Amino acid sequence: MNRDEKKQLLDELHELLNGSEIVVISHYKGLTVAEVSELRDAVRKAGAGFRVTKNRITKLALKGTKFEGLADLFKGPTAIAFASDPVSACKACVNFAKDNEKLVILGGAMGENTLSLDEIKRLATIPSMDELRAKIIGLLQAPGAKLARVTKAYSEKEAA
Repeated sequence: MNRDEKKQLLDELHELLNGSEIVVISHYKGLTVAEVSELRDAVRKAGAGFRVTKNRITKLALKGTKFEGLADLFKGPTAIAFASDPVSACKACVNFAKDNEKLVILGGAMGENTLSLDEIKRLATIPSMDELRAKIIGLLQAPGAKLARVTKAYSEKEAA
């Protein structure tokens, strides 16, 4: 990789980190190419991104971002999951790590706050925005449906 390619990668990573609300850092040692592809697909379907990183370039890209405190976690074969939605990246990584012990979540950050593994797991249990929207719609529709059932039952009772 020549200097121009490294500079381009550095700028790209810096921009990517600035545009994210959350970053989850993990080790992927021992994962096959197929497993990494499967993980990428799962993260992408959740609405997040996943990237295998070069530690030195990533540490440089972290400078000047809200994730600057994560530089110490970049040792060994690291990858980052990132998203503008705080739940999606956590959920995708934690769910994949449950099925595949080779993915080891090291930590992360949400905004200026660093996150431990336990905090990332807690974030992963929160329903996604789509699930929350569906629940709200269901709650809003429930009173109307109950009223319709009661009215129908009352009219059938009088008819009998």
